[in-house]
Amino acid sequence: MKIIHISDLHVSSPNYNPEWGKKVRDHINTTKPDLLLITGDLTNEGHIHEYRMWQNYFSQLEVDNCIIVPGNHDARNDGWELFEELVGPRFPTWENDIVKIQGLDSSEPDLDEGGIGRDHYEKIKESMSVKGKVKIIMLHHHLIPIPGTGRERQIPVDAGDVLKIIAETGVHLVLSGHRHKTWMWKLQDTYFITSGTSTSRRLKGRSYPSFNIIDIDDGKLTITEVNVEDGSKTTKLDGAVLNIE
Repeated sequence: MKIIHISDLHVSSPNYNPEWGKKVRDHINTTKPDLLLITGDLTNEGHIHEYRMWQNYFSQLEVDNCIIVPGNHDARNDGWELFEELVGPRFPTWENDIVKIQGLDSSEPDLDEGGIGRDHYEKIKESMSVKGKVKIIMLHHHLIPIPGTGRERQIPVDAGDVLKIIAETGVHLVLSGHRHKTWMWKLQDTYFITSGTSTSRRLKGRSYPSFNIIDIDDGKLTITEVNVEDGSKTTKLDGAVLNIE
């Protein structure tokens, strides 16, 4: 199963690079992934005209299955309500015979920091109790600090509680964005995979716009980072065996 994970497009931002947007679109349409996962910050300020810009961009993506969660920029200016109206549920779920996806809205309206909330813990536990599938959680905010991104202020306020649920339920992958830099941690048996920004010029140092390709084949995981600017690919993880019960 092939999954493409993109994040932080900010299509309405002055820092949005249309050429990078076209390259991301073309790569998705050429690759034809089984699933496209987008971890938030579709817009820059959450206004309705920005969501219309996102809809125009999204309409160019030729994918059958796509799961999207909002980012902190999408929740600004009551944009979280527009997300539900124009994009979809803020806590989406999706599954097939290989994976089970649980999306989480970690945004707080008009704040850069976030949280999940105790009201959602049982939903996460129930969703991630599935057997015999690769279990994936996707959210905008990172649960573990990302090196090279400055002083840490924006981890979800209840990250510890959420990490405990992830460990107890045996989640295999946690996908996030927000920091505009690719990174991967492994904590116990879980891979925490952060995508860089796919189309924004707001880059860290000499980093580059990027996204991740996640291949799951017979219980083995391969992660490839794609440099949007020059099209080069870097294997970040090659054939790691997942503990699927």
